[in-house]
This record gives sequence, structure tokens and C-alpha cells, in this order.
Amino acid sequence: MVIIEDSAMISTAFSNKLATSGAQFGLYAGAETPSAFADPRAEFAALRTGCAILDLSWRAKLVVSGEDRVRWLNGMVSNNTRDLPLNHGNYNFLLNAQGRIQADLVAYNRGEYYLIATDVRQSARIREFFDRYIIMDDVEVTEITEKLASLALAGPKSREALARAGMKLPELAPYEVHDYAWNGMGLTAARTAPVPGFELWMHPDNMALVWEALTAAGATPAGTQAWEWLRISLGIPLYGVDIGDRELPQETGRQDALHFTKGCYIGQEIVERIRSRGNVHRVFAGFRVQGAPPVAGAKIHAGEKEIGEITCAASVPSGDSEVTLALGYIRREAATSGSEVRIGVASNTGAGQAEESLARIAPLPFVI
Repeated sequence: MVIIEDSAMISTAFSNKLATSGAQFGLYAGAETPSAFADPRAEFAALRTGCAILDLSWRAKLVVSGEDRVRWLNGMVSNNTRDLPLNHGNYNFLLNAQGRIQADLVAYNRGEYYLIATDVRQSARIREFFDRYIIMDDVEVTEITEKLASLALAGPKSREALARAGMKLPELAPYEVHDYAWNGMGLTAARTAPVPGFELWMHPDNMALVWEALTAAGATPAGTQAWEWLRISLGIPLYGVDIGDRELPQETGRQDALHFTKGCYIGQEIVERIRSRGNVHRVFAGFRVQGAPPVAGAKIHAGEKEIGEITCAASVPSGDSEVTLALGYIRREAATSGSEVRIGVASNTGAGQAEESLARIAPLPFVI
């Protein structure tokens, strides 16, 4: 991995290049990044059935180094980072002492340091969390977001596009990292999960060259609007939208963030208590909605009972039309696939009034 001292101007230059190619920009996960290019529906189709390339300006990177890094980080996060093989990673939550989620991240074992990948809006929060628990430990946390550029190549045909661009990769496990050389430059590919594809890390000077090579190899430029459609259709909860400070790990459905035999970490007692009892009171669920997308926070009702609330929703392309999909939390005992519920929708027709939409609980990922 190559790190330089200052890349802010270089990143701006790349953003300007994308703007001249038709990118429309918006705020996503704490950073200004392309929301769409020419046709979001075509971008979504490429993500689902082909290959799309995205600017990951919203991805943040931290380095955890020092002699005590292995023991210390393993005591901070919910997964087992202590036993990660070299150049492998895993998905994690940061929890408080009450077991509530404070942040999420992917930790990669890079030998002499761990690379932490998260999103920009969480970066400062994670640094503050880490700093609070560095007491007598030989650990240093360094922000390198502006020094390490990231692009994503996503979709089932991502590997073929890389090969056409001269970037042949070995078979990689989810979150496995591979360093390689291409046209005289150093690049790193990290296989992504649960969305199939790769994150590509590079010197910011090389972003334009890599982007041009991969679009020439058939990758469709895509923005965060299509990415959000994909995320919602796959039922992947997003921190800051579907996951917040009140959620418990098992409520989110992200069991891949938990390890039950690695030893003590912050919030472990609560996680273990939930596991031993065998359930949580509410679960993350998907909903097929009739009509317009409900707003975040809209309440879910079954009969006269309030049983949950919506966290996000979108009208997602489906063939030549659209389907309204929503994600949210619902009482565990009510979470029966196919059951009909009512979802409150914000109304423009008078204060204090509300409209409702009918919806059915659907298994995740959605079939569209």
C-alpha cells in the first residue's frame, strides 16, 4: 500500500474529472460523491447482473499500529481480529458496555498494522472511541483517508472486467486482500461482502488511470443512488440509517460481525446473554409496500398494535417498472414472512394527519 503526505488537491481533481464525464454529486455517508451518471437504472442493472465502478470517496481508512495492537484491537471489536490470517479481514461492530452498537467497520490484518475501513461519517467517532481505551497500551491510531484512494468494482462480472484491464486476481475469500502491480503502479484489491466485487486501493494520483482502464474494460460508472437501490434490495443494514446507538448486534441480522469464543471485549457480556437466551425482542426485516416509499421512522402496525418502524425505503427498478421496498425493525413474534402490515406515511394534507400504506413482510434479500 502506498501512502503520500497530502492528496486533497488530487482527490478534488479526480472529482472534477468525474463531473466533466456527467456525474451528479450528492452527500453520501459523510462525503460528497457521485450520486448518478447518465442513467441510474442502467447503473443498477450493471450492479446486479454485470459490473459497475464507483468512486468510494465516502470510505474512510484508519491504521492501528504498535506492539499491543493485536491484543488491544481484539478487545475493542465484536469479531475475532486476533486470529485473522495475514491479508484477511472481517466485519465488526464497536459496542458500548450496554451492548449497543456505536459504529461498524472492517478490520484487515496487514502484518505490522491493521487497516480499518469504515465510512467518513464514522471516522471521527471511531477514533474518539479508540482513544478513550488507549491507556497504557503501545497502540497508535492514524487517519489516512486522504492518503489512500478507493474505488469499487461491484457486480457478478467484476473479475472479468479486471482481467480485461490486465488486472488478473487469484481467487480471494471475502475480505481477503491481494497486492499487485499494474502498469508500473502498486494496487491492492480487497474482495467485498456481502455485495460481490472488490474495493481497489491506490495512490490518489492513479485514480483516473484505473477508472479509465476499467470503464474501457466494460465497467459501467455508477453512483450512490444505484448503490442504495442495491443495498436495500439485498437487505443490508447501513450504519447511520438502519443501525444506530440503540440497536443490539443480533437485532441487525449481521451475525457475521460476532464471534462467541474469542474472549472478552466491550459489550461482550450483553451479546453473550442474548445468545444464551436464544432471541431478541425485535429483528431487522424487509417489506414490500403498496404505493410510495414510507419515510424513515414511519410506524408499522398489525391490527391495533404498533409492532415496529421503518428505517429506509425506495422505489427500486424492477424490469420496466418499479417496486417499493422498505427496511426496518419489527417485533420478533410478528415477523412472519407474507404477513400483511400497515405502515404510516407522512402526509401533506394537514398537520397531525397521516396516511397509511399496506405492506407485506418479505424475506431478505428481496426477489425483484
